[in-house]
Amino acid sequence: MKYIFTGLRLVGAFALLVAGFCGCAGTEAQNKESLLTAAGFQTRAPSTPAQLAMYNRMTPYKLGRNTVNGKALYTYANKQKGIVYIGGNKAYQRYRQLARQQSIAEKELEASYSNYLQNIDQIYSINYD
Repeated sequence: MKYIFTGLRLVGAFALLVAGFCGCAGTEAQNKESLLTAAGFQTRAPSTPAQLAMYNRMTPYKLGRNTVNGKALYTYANKQKGIVYIGGNKAYQRYRQLARQQSIAEKELEASYSNYLQNIDQIYSINYD
């Protein structure tokens, strides 16, 4: 019986891992865009030929730093939606803070789930050895 529960646990963990990798790219971009918006980045669509040329040179889904009139300007292009997220230094610092907080929360969740699996394993291994 112990082997059945251990096997089911391994299959479940593998299924979660595969599901995580399959949806990772799209979900990661959506997550980053949510953080950018929450941090105060503004969305804009290129409307002039000069803006469109600049937009076409941007690397999609990558946060880039530029300097305009001596001030830092951060941009992130979503080519599928045809928009650019634009923010200054204050918005960028807030974005980094939010990303750190999210990373900490994810690590805490992973640790909690790992402890849960260890507890389940101990319960069933004690009763069915």
